[in-house]
Amino acid sequence: MLFTAFLFGLAIYSIYRVVIRAVFTVKPNERAVLTSFGRAQRFGELPVDDPRMTEEERARYRFPRLQMIRPGGPYFKWPWQQVHKVDVATQALDLTWDPTKRQDTIEAVTKDNLTTGVNGQVRFRVSEDNLYPFVFGVADPLQHVMGYFVSVLRERIANFADPKGQRLLSMVPATSEAQGDGAGPDLSEGVSINDLRKNLPLLNEYMEQQCATTGTRYGIELEAALITQIDPPLEVDRALSAINSTRNQVAADISTARADAEQQITMSKRAVDIATNNAQAEVAPLKELADTLVRIKAEGGSAALAAYVRNMRIPLLRNARRIVQTTGHSTPA
Repeated sequence: MLFTAFLFGLAIYSIYRVVIRAVFTVKPNERAVLTSFGRAQRFGELPVDDPRMTEEERARYRFPRLQMIRPGGPYFKWPWQQVHKVDVATQALDLTWDPTKRQDTIEAVTKDNLTTGVNGQVRFRVSEDNLYPFVFGVADPLQHVMGYFVSVLRERIANFADPKGQRLLSMVPATSEAQGDGAGPDLSEGVSINDLRKNLPLLNEYMEQQCATTGTRYGIELEAALITQIDPPLEVDRALSAINSTRNQVAADISTARADAEQQITMSKRAVDIATNNAQAEVAPLKELADTLVRIKAEGGSAALAAYVRNMRIPLLRNARRIVQTTGHSTPA
């Protein structure tokens, strides 16, 4: 009786292990890798030709290409085989995700030695062409990649400088730079937290470029970095607000002074043009009279010139109030 029950139980267990658990399916968003006694089916090696990696890194991250089971089923496996399913859909994680601890923000030190909080998201997906490092290479690949991403982010924040910072330098007079008063470097560097807030797209683009090799290294492809917030401590934020207000006021005063100077220059140029036109208007009749006298003398001689001068003096003598006689010549006054 006991032996019969044992055989019946063994048969049920065999049916469960060999028949029921031997059949599996793969969902549309999944890919599966089948291992026999812990070894996956392989066919060659995946070439590593990323120019951003060194020769030593290429040799280290050269992984075999695995035989992948695509969505569908049912598939059959033997009891000594094991199925490893991987979700290849695009997923999103907060930067604060860490299975070992709970945190509300990622702390990073800026170029000005200020501790600031960073928040955002990362979109990623598992690389179908390089499943080996994700399934077998790292114990927790997602945690490893997030640590790599945060490390690169902190390094970038610690060395970030506004690429357009030189625009403030043009507002400083050349005499101040010649005197070496130090105003130029202070204006050109700016405040690192302000620079980071204004250049979040550049920071996200840099992170995507630097993390483009994670697909080769860890089998996880980072599709987008969405850093949305950079929040310094409250007292630092208040100080930055005061600095920004002062800089805005200085920029407004500089703009007003430049507008006034340009207006004065324009008015001076117009006054010079008016004076030049008036002088030319006064000189033009004199030039015309001189040309006329030259032509009269050339055509009629001295007698004709004397007659012309006499005729021109008659209206003047008529309007004169008195005449002064000197050495036989009269001069109207």
